[in-house]
Parts: sequence; structure tokens; C-alpha cells
Amino acid sequence: MFRTIADLIPYDPDYPERARTLSIYRQVLDGTFYDVLPYEFHEERTASGDYIPLKSRRPSVRYGLARLVVEDSVALLFSEGHFPSLVSSNDTVNAALTAFARDTNLNSVMVEAALLGSVGSVCLHFRVLKGRIFIDVLDSTYLTPTWDRSEPDTLLAVSELYKVSGRSLIEQGYASIDPEQQYWFRREWNTEFEQWFSPVAVGSKGEYVEDTTRTVRHGLGFVPIVWVRNLPGGRGIDGACTFRSAIETSIEIDYQLSQAGRGLKYSSDPTLLIKEPAGLDGTMVRGAANALVVSEKGDAKLLEIGGTASQAVIDYVRVLREMALESVHGNRAEANRLTAPASGRALQLMNQGLLWLADNLRVSYGQVALLALARMFLKASTIYRLHIGGDDLGQLDSRAVVSLRWPDWYPTDALDGQRTAETLIALVSAKQMSRQTAMRILAAEYDIEDVDGECKKIEAESTA
Repeated sequence: MFRTIADLIPYDPDYPERARTLSIYRQVLDGTFYDVLPYEFHEERTASGDYIPLKSRRPSVRYGLARLVVEDSVALLFSEGHFPSLVSSNDTVNAALTAFARDTNLNSVMVEAALLGSVGSVCLHFRVLKGRIFIDVLDSTYLTPTWDRSEPDTLLAVSELYKVSGRSLIEQGYASIDPEQQYWFRREWNTEFEQWFSPVAVGSKGEYVEDTTRTVRHGLGFVPIVWVRNLPGGRGIDGACTFRSAIETSIEIDYQLSQAGRGLKYSSDPTLLIKEPAGLDGTMVRGAANALVVSEKGDAKLLEIGGTASQAVIDYVRVLREMALESVHGNRAEANRLTAPASGRALQLMNQGLLWLADNLRVSYGQVALLALARMFLKASTIYRLHIGGDDLGQLDSRAVVSLRWPDWYPTDALDGQRTAETLIALVSAKQMSRQTAMRILAAEYDIEDVDGECKKIEAESTA
């Protein structure tokens, strides 16, 4: 069914095949995948009386399983209680990284990136404007990276190419544009410039000419874009889609629930069957207050749909949901089955599949994306005079080692907290761990942003 509907979606052959694939996955994610179908689910016949097959009708019930899985995994990845800390052994760099994450609203940016990138890939655009850092999330559908052959993990350039209407270009201030014509819009980022090009009419043989009025020199010495592949197992520049293996089952769920709803509506308004001779005068008002009078050989019945059919559909859908969530490592736990508060460890075991998915996403969006942004920030400080909240950061050590410290998947209970505290006390007392390291371990759980400052407060209180 997925391919049947996908083949109905208009496709522009001027774009690469990956653009079509990502676009279809994005429609599944945002719930517009069925919009291409011409009929509503309740429409059974056309105006001419022809029967409308189910494959041409839009489901009246949409479960949104793809969105559910993506949002659950992103919540475990970058929600307020799960966002990692950027840390460095260099105290100055460490403080600057904390300020950088706070000033750029990095938590919100990464949530948006993980949601948008769940279809396969996403890009993060690093910009320096008036001494401040800004990070934008870019849809990678119409972006193409060029990698350094001698360093395959280093970008040489990223180009953007897509079609746009003439009216849109006129609204953006372009001159000598035909409002009825389609144009190719092109932009490219390299190690020194963000180059804009004058639009070229679709179908013409015109060449791309640099638009010097819009081209900007960033002068960073690196391409200010982080290309993020969603999950392992994708094709080329795109990673695997988070919810691809559950799309067919999700469509089946939508249609089965729509059919069940249709059956319930028919049960609420049953069809009357009258076997002639009925003895009626041709007029009939259905209702409990009206009796049907038929002849001796006549008969009248209400055709109803039994409740067992609806229950069978619900049971079938429940099995489909379990299978779909299992295939994408989604959250299969049901709140109504929890009879008592569960510890953090119990929740981990119960949601092991979802944790596996979020753990893989930590590699793509954490070890790759977040650390790349941190390194760009440190390099930019050696080129531009950066300031955050009015404070001049100065030149930071661009070679400083930066790592991520992730919090626990689920909050611990009092007993778990006591065990952790006892372990840390024993390690610090045995001089196998420093007090500062122990404080960093507790920082995420107790929402301590400035670890160094907290350590100084402890020392001051102990000497007072």
C-alpha cells in the first residue's frame, strides 16, 4: 500500500532520487502522506455511481505511529533532562562552552534537528553575526555535500539547488524576473564564502553567475555546515530513516481503524430489510415508537453489524502496533500496566528497544553534530571577537579536547541516589577520584550548571 500511494505523489525528474525519497518520508512524518488520495473515506461512490476502492480513499483515522516513535526517541535524546553537557579539562574553555550552549539555545536547536533529520539526514548551519553565534537547522533534501578525498570526514563545499517560482523571487527583491516562470535557485558554502547565484530559468541554457550583492564572506577557514546522517545503514550521504520499517504496518493500522469506525457508524444506523408482501403503504418512519405492520407472509429485519467484528479489528490493530514498534525499537510500554512506581533501572529494562534507538542517535547527533559545533565555536573564537551576554570570550584554545557528559536515561529513586553517593564517597576517600570529577557525575542529576563554582562554594563552607 505504501508504494501504491507513493507512486501517486508527483515527482520532478529534474531532482535526484534521494530528494523524492526524503520528501515522501517527510510527508509520512508530518501526516500529509494521504493528501494525494482524491476521496474521503466515507465516499463510497463517485457522482456517476462508480465504486471507489479503498486505495483511493484517505483514512478517516490516523494513528501517527511514525511521529510517535520519532518524538519518543528525541525526547530521550535531547529533552531538558537528557541534554548532554559540553565539557573540557580546560576551565576557560569549559565555561565558554556552557555559555555557548545557553546563548545559542542549543537544546532547542538539536531537538529540531533530530526531528527533521529522522527521515535520513539534516544539516546544521553555523553563523557568526556581530560577534554572536547562531545555529540554523537546514533541510538536506536539496543540499549536496562535497567531501575532501584525502580527508573523507571533512567538507569542501555544500551546494543548495532547487526550483522556485518567479513570484517568490520577486517578493525576495529580485529584478528582471518573470512571475509566471520557474527558476533554479542556487547557493553554495565553501571554506571562505557563502556564495549566492543569480536565478536561472528552468529549461534555459543559462549559466549560474555569482550574485555579488548577496554573497557573504564568512572567512572561517572551514565549511560552516555540519552534515548529520540519522542512523547507520542508509545510502550514501543519507542515513537510515528512523521509522521506515514501520510505514507499511502504520498504513494498515490507519485503514483498519477507519474500517472499524465505518462499521460502528453502520451499527448505529442499521439498514432495514423488508420481505414483500409487506403490507405497507410506501411510507415509513423508523424509530422505537413506530411499529412495522406486515402481512402474514411478509417479514422485516434490521441488518446490524455484530460487535465481535469490531473487537476483532481492535485486537488485530493491537498486534500490528506491537509489531511496528518492535521493528523500529519504539516504546511498547503501556502506562495502564504499571501498578506501582518503577525505579529508573526497571524503566530502562522495560524500554530497552527505545533506549537502543536513542543510543544510536546519540552517536549521530551527539558525538558527530554537537562536538563538531563545539569545535567550530572554538575555531571561530580565534578569528572573530566573540561575546556572550556582553562578556568578551577572547581567543579560546581551539585544540582543547571537548567531550560530552550524558545524564542517566531515567531519574533514579532515593535508594539509587544513596548508592551512588556512597560509591562516590568511597572513591574520593580512597583517592581514586577527585572531588571535581565526583561533582561532575552528580551535576546532571542535581541540575548543577557551574561545577567549578559549586566546588569553590563547598570549600568555602568547609573552611568557614
